[in-house]
Amino acid sequence: MSEALLKIFTAKKIITMNPAFPFATAVAVQGERIVGVGTTEDLAQWGDHEIDDQFKDHILLPGFVEAHTHVMAGGVWEFPYVGFYDRVDPRGQTWSGCRDIDSVVERLVECEGSLEDPEQPLTAWGLDPIFLEGERLVAKHLDRVSQTRPIFVFHASGHLATVNSEMMRRSGIDRHTPTPGVAKDAEGEPNGELQEPPAMLLAQDGLSAIGVAIMSSNAKWNYAREARNCGVTTITDLGTTRLAMEGQLEAWRDATDDPSYPARVVVAVGHFDVGGNPKESNEMALLAVRLRDEEETAKLRFGIVKLVLDGSIQGFTARVSWPHYVDPPAGHPGNGLWLIPPEQMADIVSSYHDAGLTVHCHCNGDEAAQVFIDAVETALEKHPRWDHRHTVQHCQLTTAAQYKKMAALGMNANIFSNHIFHWGDQHASVTVGEERAARMDACATAEREGVRFSVHSDAPITPMGHLHTAWCAVNRLTASGRVLGPEERISVSKALEACTVDAAHQLKLDHDIGSLESGKLADFAVLESDPYEVNPEELKDIAVWGTVLGGVPHPAGSE
Repeated sequence: MSEALLKIFTAKKIITMNPAFPFATAVAVQGERIVGVGTTEDLAQWGDHEIDDQFKDHILLPGFVEAHTHVMAGGVWEFPYVGFYDRVDPRGQTWSGCRDIDSVVERLVECEGSLEDPEQPLTAWGLDPIFLEGERLVAKHLDRVSQTRPIFVFHASGHLATVNSEMMRRSGIDRHTPTPGVAKDAEGEPNGELQEPPAMLLAQDGLSAIGVAIMSSNAKWNYAREARNCGVTTITDLGTTRLAMEGQLEAWRDATDDPSYPARVVVAVGHFDVGGNPKESNEMALLAVRLRDEEETAKLRFGIVKLVLDGSIQGFTARVSWPHYVDPPAGHPGNGLWLIPPEQMADIVSSYHDAGLTVHCHCNGDEAAQVFIDAVETALEKHPRWDHRHTVQHCQLTTAAQYKKMAALGMNANIFSNHIFHWGDQHASVTVGEERAARMDACATAEREGVRFSVHSDAPITPMGHLHTAWCAVNRLTASGRVLGPEERISVSKALEACTVDAAHQLKLDHDIGSLESGKLADFAVLESDPYEVNPEELKDIAVWGTVLGGVPHPAGSE
């Protein structure tokens, strides 16, 4: 062979995720692609080669494929973290969780004191009031931090924010504000909680700071570094980037064209018109097709569209079926918010479907899932098309009947299994009750009904890391240690499929990634232990050496 020198990586064990050749001890790479897998002796038949033994004591898997995250995961660390759980930032610093209102206020006071410009808004992220006992954190609590500086605190869900009285004053938010999602107290005054984008956009000075951070080059690099550190080689920015904005495509190209950029990125076109304008759908479809056909590279892919139909379950803004929520806080709608009018969904989905694109739709609640499933059925009736792979994203309360329908329509699911650990206890006691919490994120039901599915972290909503995400799907352990819905547990093997080949299938990239076999890209996750040999409850604790991307090693923690 006259191309680049053949390199044979050896390993203690290689898990290929190819059922026809499931295990190996060596993989031969030429350029960016796999020549073959097997033993060193088998692969020597390809001619002159060099042996690379650096992974001889490690386990190689296909690089994990994360089909639902946001580049926001690399940008939010420009701001202080005030979430409940401890989190590690891309630089390796651990931020301790804020367990009560006082600790949130204390951290914000400390950060406010470091700002030199008295007019600069204080922006923070990660807040989740559902964990804080007693009254809900609102503007009066943030007023303890400052009554003169505007404060904007982005919630962990990404669907809500809490602001102080000064931010409301500067934003013109008062009792007469008609925008849905502006929460009000018993006297009809806004309490500082802004639910979903239309309400959060009122506090433009706060939300725009996060937007600027997301668009930065630093965010894109931190995003990829976090992926590399947990064994992910392909990440999906699902609807965060406004690709219609000047400079956004170029920013992604600048990052991913750099040979040292340690990940492949799939960037979805986001359907941002909250009013559900079909004209906007057609324009965005044309953009998505052009990007897919003219702008793709080996490390930057397009061709998918993101819709957001409802909100967050723990934020009480998701659309769930009767009997709705167990204990919603004051000021919240009785059953969530529609972010796209349901009656317009069929036309919107049809416009993207007819253009040959794959539609990924955020559906936390089962009412939202039903609207999207019905819209896909209508689109297929209008424009029959095989192998579309339209995907219900989050799929938190999707029922067995809905999974049956999804299978019949050729739909996929991307299941937010991390919710079981992070919010499982609260879902059982506060949001949807014991029975529905036990069948949330129902991987086993999806498997039984024949729906191909992946699992995801939705980073930065929860930390990126497919070993933890798989652990959640396999064990269904909550933060308190209880098993929530044991019948919905799946095997380690199925969870690994969801993180590799099935996630690649969902993105229509399974011809290139997701398994280790001849002809595919040489993308590996490099692990310190075998996921098939550790106790399933220790799956999340397996150490990650790093990744190999297109045959190039990228150790975790490197710059």
